[in-house]
Amino acid sequence: MTVTLSGCASDDGGGDVTLRLVAADYGTGAENTSKKYWDDVAVKFEKANPGIDVDVSVYSWKDVDREVAEMVKAGKAPDIAQIGAFADYAQADKLYTADEMIAIRTGSNFLPSLTYAGEVDGKLYGLPFVASTRLLFYNKGLFDKAGLGAPQTRDDIRSDAAALKKSGVTYPFALPLGQEESQAETLMWLLSGGGGYTDEVGNYDIDSPANVATFQWLQNDLVGKGLTGPVAPKELDRAKAFDAFTKGEVGMLNGHPTLMQEAEKKGIEVGMVPLPGIDGPTKGSMGVADWMMGFKQNGHRVEIGKFLDFAYKDENVLAFADQYDLLPVTSSASLAMEADSRHEPLHEFLAALPNSQLYPFGKTSWAQVSESIKEKIGSAVEPGASPESVLVQIASQARQAESAE
Repeated sequence: MTVTLSGCASDDGGGDVTLRLVAADYGTGAENTSKKYWDDVAVKFEKANPGIDVDVSVYSWKDVDREVAEMVKAGKAPDIAQIGAFADYAQADKLYTADEMIAIRTGSNFLPSLTYAGEVDGKLYGLPFVASTRLLFYNKGLFDKAGLGAPQTRDDIRSDAAALKKSGVTYPFALPLGQEESQAETLMWLLSGGGGYTDEVGNYDIDSPANVATFQWLQNDLVGKGLTGPVAPKELDRAKAFDAFTKGEVGMLNGHPTLMQEAEKKGIEVGMVPLPGIDGPTKGSMGVADWMMGFKQNGHRVEIGKFLDFAYKDENVLAFADQYDLLPVTSSASLAMEADSRHEPLHEFLAALPNSQLYPFGKTSWAQVSESIKEKIGSAVEPGASPESVLVQIASQARQAESAE
């Protein structure tokens, strides 16, 4: 197979192929938008692969999964998507398998736990793109001013937040349950209460007693006591919460490595601990992986594979991880990061990745369930709401979606 042969299906009829890449934006604004990274990779790839052009579109995390879903539904799927879920597209036979696209050396270099998470029915469809683990971040300056130590339990969170409020902190505990990434915030809290999205055998268990108790605690002990700041959690997106943290307006929040970098640039001294649980630190952390996938619709299998092999070179993987303080998904890049003292602040996150708890990515229903969580979970902590009723509603939709797989 050659580029020219596959190029017969190109839109311009000139023998060249244009790959359409849709990706998520990890940046916080125009200065560090991911569009710059992908444009740079595209230029280098095009130079090394004459006859293949790459058209890059970048959307916010709030919009990117929905944008791709609408493209696919309209019969205008991108060639490559870098988004949050893949299993529903794999189940619908819209994606190439890894074996159909990438070189063996590329596929065998992914971290094993992430490879497993990217499989549907034993075949790898979702190529891990970047990963992170999550910790509780706190503003050391605000904590010192209030005479506080690092929180270890939920009781500590509540009492520390009350002390921070008394000392005039705008957001004692920022709780972003808006639609941007509330499925992540939710899972962190569920794990801290001994629950999660699924049970021991992998079935959805979103309305378990442990999960209900966790959200009752959030509603009563944080939101109900006025400890989450002036913006209701349902209206607070992660980006707004992170921005407030970098401005010194937040005492505590759940964060990932990118926030550490941005806060330190603004002179915020950051403390980090595992998310406190009921009796002590949460055992194990939440891990997040985002995914690359190749769509079949335009028939550009060979060209997609060439681009993905290029994108997963160590220099590109590490460049993206460096820019956003995230974790590489390949063994070779992970080893390079471990050996580099410049990345010492990330070593704690990196060590937690192999045993972290990820979303149930392999479920074809996960994209739908994730959207349901984003839309509804913020209402679970509103004054007068019933956390149990909201979780039961989400769980019912999840089980219905799962039964349709």
